[in-house]
Amino acid sequence: MGIPTSQAIAVATYILRQRLKGRKRYPLVLMLEPLWRCNLECAGCGKIQHPEHILDLRLSPEECWAAAEECGAPVVSIAGGEPLIHPEIDRIVEGLVARKKYVYLCTNAILLERWLPKLKPSKYLTISVHLDGLRELHDAMVDRKGVFDKAVAAIREAKRRGFRVSTNTTVYADSSPEQMRELFNFLMDDLKVDGMMVSPGYDYPKAPNQSVFLRRPEMIATFRKILSFPEAKRWRFFHTPAFLEFLQGKRAMQCTAWGNPTRTVLGWQRPCYLIADGYVKSFRELIEETEWDRYGYGRDARCTNCMAHCGYEATAVRETIASPLEGIRAAVSTIGARESSA
Repeated sequence: MGIPTSQAIAVATYILRQRLKGRKRYPLVLMLEPLWRCNLECAGCGKIQHPEHILDLRLSPEECWAAAEECGAPVVSIAGGEPLIHPEIDRIVEGLVARKKYVYLCTNAILLERWLPKLKPSKYLTISVHLDGLRELHDAMVDRKGVFDKAVAAIREAKRRGFRVSTNTTVYADSSPEQMRELFNFLMDDLKVDGMMVSPGYDYPKAPNQSVFLRRPEMIATFRKILSFPEAKRWRFFHTPAFLEFLQGKRAMQCTAWGNPTRTVLGWQRPCYLIADGYVKSFRELIEETEWDRYGYGRDARCTNCMAHCGYEATAVRETIASPLEGIRAAVSTIGARESSA
């Protein structure tokens, strides 16, 4: 699994507490979007297709902290848009870390080097850089030359400064297994990132290029090939073994949409990070009044080709905690994960 031991223990303890309280639905990761504006226009992105007055909205640090406390999830993923455009992103991160939330600051890294002096390394903070391939493929997917080189330079500088750094890779139709193999080897062997996340792209209806998306059978075939390479055994993914088996079609799962609730500039997004069927004012309203059984594979056509970690990793984590055998497998894969900074 690759995540720090302290994080794995914190998440497992949190889940056990929820079960002892008899709670059926509870969050694991807060998907926090303090803004939707971005400095890129990626081919497969459906997050920036909003009018200008919406893209100008920002959550304040206080609103971000309140969302984390209201939700209660042990992990917070700060996404967007591009979070580093937010003028107070350092305060947002600092406040979440002070609350002992495990924070993943997701970024395309264009602005990362200028923010590093204002951020403080911590075992609670992981900088997650989006890389969809090596130079040619990544720059094509983000539709701008030079972004890959800038991201690599920023990762090296962040590692030099003592930050935990992971990467997040979206696999599209143009992402051949061989290209992913080269990327993951480069990230582990050359950049020596602390871990990697990977997920098939979600076919956002508003994404500017619909041809980039894989269908579910294609996703399964692609991930079977990627994870069959000999090097895959030493790649450090921030995923449970169960989720990686799901990606290969070796395990059936249903989405746990409430496991990764999303707080946006418009409120709590219903039902999940990828589908926007409206917004509510409170987390309680999201959990208690959403018709969760309407969503998921085989229930909603929009879920047919979704195998994204923001929906299914929460399911995998719950199954891992519930099964002694799965727990042992996850623990073995976590051994050796590094705690960067106290």
